[in-house]
Amino acid sequence: MATRSAGTAVRFIDPIALQRIRSLELVARTVVDGFITGLHRSPYLGFSTDFAEHRPYQPGDDIRRIDWRLYGRTDRYYLKLFEAETNANFAVLLDVSGSMGFGSKDISKIDYARLLAASLTYFSSRQRDRVGLFTFRDQVVDYVPPSAKHLDTVLHTIARVECTGPGQLQPPLERAANLLKRSGIVVLLSDLYEDPDEVIGAVNQLRFSGQDVIVFHLLDPAELEFTYDAPSSFEDLETGERLPIVPEKHRLRYHGLIADHVTALTDRFARNRIDYVLVNIGEPLDRVLFDFLLARHRGLQTT
Repeated sequence: MATRSAGTAVRFIDPIALQRIRSLELVARTVVDGFITGLHRSPYLGFSTDFAEHRPYQPGDDIRRIDWRLYGRTDRYYLKLFEAETNANFAVLLDVSGSMGFGSKDISKIDYARLLAASLTYFSSRQRDRVGLFTFRDQVVDYVPPSAKHLDTVLHTIARVECTGPGQLQPPLERAANLLKRSGIVVLLSDLYEDPDEVIGAVNQLRFSGQDVIVFHLLDPAELEFTYDAPSSFEDLETGERLPIVPEKHRLRYHGLIADHVTALTDRFARNRIDYVLVNIGEPLDRVLFDFLLARHRGLQTT
């Protein structure tokens, strides 16, 4: 099932329909081509808004991209280039801990994360960026170094991930920060089930090593709304511990806790200049990407 976004030509696709496509590359191409159509006015759309360098103006260039301050100093026309317009390193950090296997309907968080990771990687590769991947639990599980030739390897690794065991952000993100010697763009895909201070401390290891960090916080609709009614036993997917719960007794407190958690993460990421996107995995994946990339592009235009 597809939905149309008001004011655009983009048709958004139900993520459950996307996961039925066996080829991750085909999924990524379908998603990316769709939202690029809606963003056709931007030939240089990308993730980074960081200034990279100048180059001399050439006939046919968009005059809106001229650095007029530099013109005032040199009496020559130069364009401002950003990281998105240069060959950059791009790496996905994919959480494959046990909790990512949860899904209340026909798609789990890891299924959605696979589609999102594949689409992001394909999009970056299409921009001629060097693409790489980390999968992690409480330690790094797989590492594919960023390379212009690693798209197929990254997609194959994403396709075969399995969710199991406990997760922790600090050790694998520290390892990633040490392995990524060159500054670039890093995208973290996780359900972020840790204290917000621990989350920001772990993520800042990447930021302090020179990475432009983007965080997609993936949650199932049931995790956001706690839609359960009947008393039942709830299982921790990382430890196997079971706990009997009467949902009606805990619903209001749960809503307060999840709202506080998201608010704290939003605040901490904003204060540390890290892009943060809360993702309801019941929403179309290509709409999530479209909205985020459009916001990044608008930020680039006003920089």
